[in-house]
Amino acid sequence: MTVPTAPGTTECLPQVSLSALEHYAYCPRQRGLILLEDAFTDDAATVRGTLMHQRVDTPGNRGRGTIRTLHALPVWHDGYGLTGICDTVELHKDGRILPIEHKSGRYHPCGPADVQAAAQAMCLEEMFQHPVPEAVVYSAADRRRHPVAVDQDLRSRVLQLTDAVRALLTTSRLPAPAADKRCRRCSMASDCMPKVLAGTARYRRALTDLYHLDDQDQPWGHDA
Repeated sequence: MTVPTAPGTTECLPQVSLSALEHYAYCPRQRGLILLEDAFTDDAATVRGTLMHQRVDTPGNRGRGTIRTLHALPVWHDGYGLTGICDTVELHKDGRILPIEHKSGRYHPCGPADVQAAAQAMCLEEMFQHPVPEAVVYSAADRRRHPVAVDQDLRSRVLQLTDAVRALLTTSRLPAPAADKRCRRCSMASDCMPKVLAGTARYRRALTDLYHLDDQDQPWGHDA
């Protein structure tokens, strides 16, 4: 596995994890808090997801009929600077390679899980030098598999998000809060403070006030 470099330079670019793509696709600020401030708060949903992945992320492989199943498979793409772990990869006798991303919650079509599954497919294509046109998101809540077509639109979305996450890492600028319906069930609402920093103007004003005192607050701002 090699590290990508910036065009026209020898400067190494940060690698982007597949899980970071999913988090950023859901909420850029959430991923920014995790990456830049090492902030993370669990709730019932995140604990459920952690427990589920403990069951499926034990490395190993097994065969069943015409399918060989690999668990916790490390994957990467040198050209895109992507790295991560596939929960499950099925190797079919007819040559098909099928990554399966496990989720504890319900599946949302065209959602962040599709991005992560597609990125896994793109990494597997690079590693096996074999087309991977489809991935699967398994929802424990739905108890079913949801096929994901890894088409050009989804591939482009993966690359756009990869660039966005890498820019987040290189600039260290925390994105503004979303302050929408996503925040109601977010475990990191207390770290993010979306209601406090909701509007752009209010957000900028808070940052300015954090580092600049009004004249009346300065020790020399009042007459003796």
